[in-house]
Amino acid sequence: TTKQRAHLRGLGNALEPVMQIGKEGLTENSFDAISALLEARELIKIKVLATCPQRAREVCDVLCEKVGCDPVQVIGSMVIVYKVSTKKGFKHIELI
Repeated sequence: TTKQRAHLRGLGNALEPVMQIGKEGLTENSFDAISALLEARELIKIKVLATCPQRAREVCDVLCEKVGCDPVQVIGSMVIVYKVSTKKGFKHIELI
């Protein structure tokens, strides 16, 4: 919902980027790494470098389709995505 997305945006603003997408764009290795990061953190921020052949919005769309995550926010070269972790005993992000 809109309230949930706003809550996740608020949490995402305080995050540092945990991954960068560069001149090679999105590769299978980057999909695997992002899946692992989402499993460990649920909410991540990704920086799309100027050398990337795709724009941040395109990266977000492809990423969400391939990994199965939800887009939270795309501003400039920053992308924030969310996916519920399947880990047991993990403190999940509380959605309103």
